[in-house]
Amino acid sequence: MAWWQWTLDAAGILLLVSLLYGLALVVRRRLIARNGGTFELSHRVRPAGDGRGWVLGVGRYSGERLEWFRLFSLAPRPKRSWARESLSYDGRREALGAERLSLYPDHLVIRCGAPGGEVELAMSAGSLTGFQSWLEARPPGTDWNR
Repeated sequence: MAWWQWTLDAAGILLLVSLLYGLALVVRRRLIARNGGTFELSHRVRPAGDGRGWVLGVGRYSGERLEWFRLFSLAPRPKRSWARESLSYDGRREALGAERLSLYPDHLVIRCGAPGGEVELAMSAGSLTGFQSWLEARPPGTDWNR
């Protein structure tokens, strides 16, 4: 075979793999959303003061847990999960500097306290309202002073 035929074969295989990956991402997103509504939720996986470390994702409330799935992963399980009783809302702020390029437009940065340390999430204002309602709807007997 000529070199150009090898190049065409390689390009065809690369295109097929890309299409299969995109299809798998769509199917995964549908499966995640099947068990409850999802919303755009970014998580700062590496806390750094320079606006870096953000990973785009999808959030889902599952009973007493907030689950976070990476956007471009094929894993069927959440990458991170936080129990409702262990989270506390500490405040919000606008995205600054390089964060504006890393996050979805008009997303707010949320600081939460958790047993493992501070957690930073980014979500829309509407999702923040739902998040605050979910936190406040803790079951009876919960320590409300945290």
